[in-house]
Amino acid sequence: MNYLVKELYLYPIKSLAGIRVENARAEEMGFENDRRWMLIDDQNQFITQRKYPNLSQFYPKILENKISITHHNSIHEFFINESLEEPISSKVWDDETKVFEVNKATSKWFSEALGFRCKLVKIANIGDRKHSSSKLNTTLNVSLADGYPYLLIGSESLNFLNEKLEEKITIARFRPNIVISSSIAHEEDFFGNFQIGTVKFKNTKSCGRCIMVNNNPMNGIVKKEPLKTLSAYRKVENSILFGTNAMCLNEGKISIGDALFF
Repeated sequence: MNYLVKELYLYPIKSLAGIRVENARAEEMGFENDRRWMLIDDQNQFITQRKYPNLSQFYPKILENKISITHHNSIHEFFINESLEEPISSKVWDDETKVFEVNKATSKWFSEALGFRCKLVKIANIGDRKHSSSKLNTTLNVSLADGYPYLLIGSESLNFLNEKLEEKITIARFRPNIVISSSIAHEEDFFGNFQIGTVKFKNTKSCGRCIMVNNNPMNGIVKKEPLKTLSAYRKVENSILFGTNAMCLNEGKISIGDALFF
């Protein structure tokens, strides 16, 4: 079986819409510009689609040295390297995280669009958020992703699920970083170390899924699928698994069409 990279995605701001890209630079914390920003509320708690499914209707673009966000008829931009100097202590789940507010105008724009006070913050340095992995018995430097730097999904895993669904869905539901061509559903669960281009990856664990996959990214409407169907054949203990988490062992660029090999 020839495994090829079919799709690559970045999610610059945690829980907002993703961007399909032709190539991406793999770094220890995740792809460059992937989940380096997130929204926090007035208690400095991170905000996601789990509570606010309409976050899926904010669409980012990377424009050279800027991030542009479109929401309905409104567009806002900020510089990638922009941030205020005062650090903010926040968390991503149980991980203590040091972040910096981007600027007051950007926080005001998001607050007005969402209808409550919030700030857009950025993780600036490697090591500002560490994730302890009991599975690996190690500590990882991660951006603001839920737990691991990368999520990989094989194409046949989605095809197998869609055969069981009345309303077919796209891979966007699962917010992968890397989609590869595959021939057996969920074979990616059993990958060990693998390489794409010059970048070496270590498979860490199958990804447990939450209510976010039931949010249709096209309209922000939450229904019961696909978790209901997935729970019938992908539930292990208390987790419903889809896709696999990975970490990279060296930096480098990967592109659509690159081969995955072991």
